[in-house]
Amino acid sequence: MVDIAGTSLSGEDRDVLLHPLVGSVILFTRNYRDPQQLTHLVAEIHALRSPALLVAVDQEGGRVQRFRTGFTLLPALRQLGHQYDIAPATGLKLARAHGWLMASELLTCGLDFSFAPCVDLDYGLSTVIGDRALHARAAAVADLAVAYMHGMRDAGMAATAKHFPGHGAVVADSHLALPVDRRALADLEPELTPYRRMIEDGLPAVMVAHVLFPEIDRVPASLSHRWISEILRGELRFNGTVFADDLSMAGAAAYGDIAERATLALRAGCDVLPVCNARASVLALLKSWKVAPGAAAHLRLARLRARVHPERVALLASGAWAQSRAALESALTPSALQLDRGA
Repeated sequence: MVDIAGTSLSGEDRDVLLHPLVGSVILFTRNYRDPQQLTHLVAEIHALRSPALLVAVDQEGGRVQRFRTGFTLLPALRQLGHQYDIAPATGLKLARAHGWLMASELLTCGLDFSFAPCVDLDYGLSTVIGDRALHARAAAVADLAVAYMHGMRDAGMAATAKHFPGHGAVVADSHLALPVDRRALADLEPELTPYRRMIEDGLPAVMVAHVLFPEIDRVPASLSHRWISEILRGELRFNGTVFADDLSMAGAAAYGDIAERATLALRAGCDVLPVCNARASVLALLKSWKVAPGAAAHLRLARLRARVHPERVALLASGAWAQSRAALESALTPSALQLDRGA
């Protein structure tokens, strides 16, 4: 999985995207101007290959929402957890509406999927996770994440749970350093609870974190056969697509050059190896790497392809879109009620 430079494809972008080792593209804020431009860009990417490259984005809401102007400004997932605490049924309804609205708007522009939801637990430690987490309690995260996944599924989009097995209990940001979580596997059961529930309900994809758990393995989860092949695929019986987190991040940098990291991730059981914001690393990997994912990985990835692309005008005129927006806005806007506290 690679990125591109701007709001349209350059000659080098086209050469990279035509390489047989490239199977998907992730877009960022720099790739977006407005919905019309985005629709044209995605169509241009899809037209390059057959079968078409998959196109993805991080569109969680809150501070991680790549496309804003022309899209609904989605609240951070923590807000759904607050509503769940007030009234669980309302929180679950809003989580499903959030997932549906996010996915539906992206689908009108031709995208295939979004890397959502974030199912890390909120321990109040990780600034890079923070309000991206749905809740501090594992059972609440599981309930909300399943509802969110159902909302995405209702729209016609596959969900990706992240960051397996958990990024919420470490202080370091894996974009900048390698976080270390020294707990034993038995103590990580709360982190695994949302994944167990979502896998039971047909979770299509998981993204694995660059977090080191030295009591479980000597390499980060993203490069770990123990975590991916034995625990995720074996013990948790996950049969969907496994994404490594971005291999250009500092959390993976200590484990060799880009080709060595990619080899470790593939051997560990990852299906898709994102390399983002590092074009030199992409070019080096495509030039030197001779190993390709197997047929099973291609089949799993094909399940993430969006098969529904509603017309944008029709979506914005629909009652479902208006109702979902209104539900989120009314529930997540601070109340104007002022309590009389007396003299």
